[in-house]
Amino acid sequence: MSHMAPCRCQSDVTVRLADLDLRELLEFDPQGGRMKFAGQRALLLDAVALGLLRTELIATLGLTAARSILSRFGYAHGWRTAESIRRELPWEEEAEWRRAGGRLHTLQGLVRVEPVPPHAGDAPFAEALLLDSYEAEQHLLHLGRADQPVCWTLVSFAAGYMSYANGREIVCREVSCVGRGDAVCRLEGRFKEPGHAEVMPYEQGPLDASLEKVAESLKAAERTLVQQQRRLWRASGADEDGEVARSEPMRRALDLARRVAGVDSTVLVTGESGVGKERVASLVHRHSTRASGPYVTVDCGAVTETLLESELFGHARGAFTGATADRVGLFEAAHKGTLFLDEVGEMSLGMQAKLLRAIQELEVRRVGESSTRKVDVRVVAATNRDLGAEVEAGRFRKDLYYRLKVVEVRVPPLRERPEDILPLARALLAGLGKRLGKRVTGLSPRAADQLQRHLWPGNVRELENALERAAAICMGPRIELADLPEEIRTLDGPPRRGAGDKRLADVEREAILAALAAHDGNQARTAAALGIGTATLYRKLKEYRKGGAKS
Repeated sequence: MSHMAPCRCQSDVTVRLADLDLRELLEFDPQGGRMKFAGQRALLLDAVALGLLRTELIATLGLTAARSILSRFGYAHGWRTAESIRRELPWEEEAEWRRAGGRLHTLQGLVRVEPVPPHAGDAPFAEALLLDSYEAEQHLLHLGRADQPVCWTLVSFAAGYMSYANGREIVCREVSCVGRGDAVCRLEGRFKEPGHAEVMPYEQGPLDASLEKVAESLKAAERTLVQQQRRLWRASGADEDGEVARSEPMRRALDLARRVAGVDSTVLVTGESGVGKERVASLVHRHSTRASGPYVTVDCGAVTETLLESELFGHARGAFTGATADRVGLFEAAHKGTLFLDEVGEMSLGMQAKLLRAIQELEVRRVGESSTRKVDVRVVAATNRDLGAEVEAGRFRKDLYYRLKVVEVRVPPLRERPEDILPLARALLAGLGKRLGKRVTGLSPRAADQLQRHLWPGNVRELENALERAAAICMGPRIELADLPEEIRTLDGPPRRGAGDKRLADVEREAILAALAAHDGNQARTAAALGIGTATLYRKLKEYRKGGAKS
């Protein structure tokens, strides 16, 4: 097919509505690239793809919001088409281009418009049949018959085109529609008179109202999810933040984190690898006045010094090889929020000096720029190093150390809080079961006892990995001793004694009560999950009640 150009647009010949021809309006290169329709860039879009878009909008936002969005698109398309067609084509008469909207839609293959001749009575300003409507076709194909007209973009296009062409608002509606089961799609357009109260879908109000309802629905769903998550946490022994803290050291750490969250002081979270420092940092952000702002994290030990400077402070285009565009740094990205610097002890001395200046002055200079930019950021840092010893060894700046350590929150290792091992294991299992798609309700007494024998040098991370492995291979609803990793399963020796010591009977009681809470007090389901008889469960609960335990 050869290249075609709109000859009438480029000559002194005037255009009449009846003479509009697709071969003269469409301009394209047979080899591909830009296409133009009546002098404006045009696109070829598959009708089924547009139908799928409609389906996704309805599924995601609901029918009303989807209708509003597509209607506003159609109205803007019609208005824009009227503007461009008036400018691009030399019309013989002014009235000709005002009536050209339907003809253009027909030429574009969206619909075949047949104007209805005026008739006596309260006749509308414009009336037309919309034959072979792609919208009615696609709605029926993907969604089936509707209970209201569905040619949203076509009707709104007509409203936008005619409103621009006539210099006053014209309200269009579809009075019958094939997508609703009618014999034909029929459009009516009338001038919007003063005092006209009816609101059209392509006006801003319906969209705002629809999106507000969507936002309310999303907020309600979020509240429900939060409530479900908190119930799950309570059932597994966690607090309202999802943290497990039966031991006094962990309770003190979390209490300090919550108290310091209310002020903007810099916080240093310390502790061994795997103890959950990042969870404490996140808790500080969630309880702070910046909770609605961004929470940005960076692992300082995983980025080279050169890249870390660009990562934190950003860079200007051309600052170094590969810097093809300006880039915002993480300090700027965290504006009005919290920046979490994980493994801050891994920074070089040169980067420490630049970080200190940024924290003290609350301003950053992008790599390759000479000017500074103000930022409003709260910094929380974490490290598994002893920064005091690093300062003494000359590997960490003393001034930065004290700037970061306005408040230090030390997260104790798991070996110092053995009381938390089983509650933490149950809380982790609740999340793992959901993620793995398996119904894992708890631990057998022997497995629970074995977990308490281990010193957990890898802390919570090691515990989570061990439980994930066990949950992945377990055959029943609870983890047995044989499901645990070999290095934990083969441990020999008595359980650790002291504040965290528990007899096997105590371990069994905790397992039973936790399972009962997880099943909302249903004893039959609890017994089935634990693999014991209901009579045995009843007898155990009766013993616990006599001993003062809640069941």
